[in-house]
Amino acid sequence: MLDLQPSLPRRIVCLTEETVETLYLLGADELIIGISGFTVRPKEARKTKPQISTYLDANIEQILALKPDVVLAWSDLQADICANLMRAGVEVIGFNHRSVQGILSMMLRLGALVGKQSEATHLVTKLQAGLQDAHLRGEGRRQKPRVYFEEWYDPLISGICWVSEVIELCGGVDIFAENRHFPDAKRRIIADPDEIIRRKPDIIVASWCGKMFKPERLIAREGWQEIPAVANGWLFEIPSPIILQPGPAALTEGVERLLKIFDEWEARQAQ
Repeated sequence: MLDLQPSLPRRIVCLTEETVETLYLLGADELIIGISGFTVRPKEARKTKPQISTYLDANIEQILALKPDVVLAWSDLQADICANLMRAGVEVIGFNHRSVQGILSMMLRLGALVGKQSEATHLVTKLQAGLQDAHLRGEGRRQKPRVYFEEWYDPLISGICWVSEVIELCGGVDIFAENRHFPDAKRRIIADPDEIIRRKPDIIVASWCGKMFKPERLIAREGWQEIPAVANGWLFEIPSPIILQPGPAALTEGVERLLKIFDEWEARQAQ
């Protein structure tokens, strides 16, 4: 007889970190059977889960051998991996969010997928409260720092949408906010480095997408010594697993780090 009972996925492969962290927060980490090699949050995931992919490449045969019920991916950059898995008969869910609202919506959808709706709602509500507190702190600033966020250095790429939104939420002014609407990095390339000099950021925050930030390289750029952030030493790094993964980390630790930087800058201006 045909079984018409719907079933929840029991074996999940995550090709990016944010779904891993979210599933752990939902208490559904036992469902994860494979992760990206770029996963560092939470630490125990890297120690206990098989690594089956990088960001742009995946071991298709290894994934198939794990017999997943579903594979979770993110963005068009993983479209080829998804297509190969789907051709092999694997169910794939590709999230494509790039905003703070999109991150929260992803958590609710993921919670529903694994039967953790109430836990997901609780998590989102808690994150919304934290974001509201950050917004109130940001709104209360007497001086709002002009911020340049650098996602990559060659070519220069400004911050993706959720980063830009979080900067403003924390009371900063993203000097390239007009670029946030571009989902792809290519259209966020800053063709003329002198434009950053002209926009005079007070603070520069770098997150070189998986590579360690080297401030000496930034300082050595021609004419950049004129930028207030460079002249006054307001250069910071927020590691990409914290701010450049579209998941919980960006809305928690990412927000806290930005708040601390902006608080310190504002206090210095008052002296």
